[in-house]
Amino acid sequence: MPDVIFAGPEGRLEGRYHHGRSKNAPIALMLHPHPQHGGTMNNKVVYTMYQTFVRNGFSVLRFNFRGVGRSQGEFDRGEGELSDAASALDWLQGYNEGAASCWIGGFSFGAWISMQLLMRRPEIDGFITVAPPANMFDFSFLAPCPSSGQVIHGDKDDIVPEAASAKLVHKLSQQRDISVDYRIVKGANHFFTDKLDILDGHVEAYIRAHAEGVEPQEAVAR
Repeated sequence: MPDVIFAGPEGRLEGRYHHGRSKNAPIALMLHPHPQHGGTMNNKVVYTMYQTFVRNGFSVLRFNFRGVGRSQGEFDRGEGELSDAASALDWLQGYNEGAASCWIGGFSFGAWISMQLLMRRPEIDGFITVAPPANMFDFSFLAPCPSSGQVIHGDKDDIVPEAASAKLVHKLSQQRDISVDYRIVKGANHFFTDKLDILDGHVEAYIRAHAEGVEPQEAVAR
């Protein structure tokens, strides 16, 4: 899990990267929650998703948005963070030419950014969205949504009500050729405290059912 530094729109961006063992391993990019509310690439939900993809044979990158950790720049209300994510995906693809598939994952604010990137990058084949803040940010740009994916939410989330995710999922599911695997985790709060193992299980099951070119690896300690 080496540290990496790569060029972003406003200077260097700091990340952690795992390179898949198999030739043409699929790739995945993980995005963290709101930088102004303590969100970093080391958030436990993001780290759990990262490790799940690693365990299932992906080349995976998680990174700090501008102004977080050693990443340069200042918070830019989502616009700059979307540009950061695009740069991160460029870097990831540059190290993995010929990847079997491309996935994106995001938690909370990172989920909002990830879905915007999904709309702009047709090479993204699937998404994992955890606690999308549909009560705080506009997701109407997902019309049409270009890819099927998974949405996970806790029924005890006191920051983003589960009903907000349910409404978003219903809207996406009505679109032609789009399937959304919606998983509600009972007893889980916004940060999935004491429920990360369940989150991991849902993500892994979806990956194994839908990813191509995956060569599972030995479990990575969490």
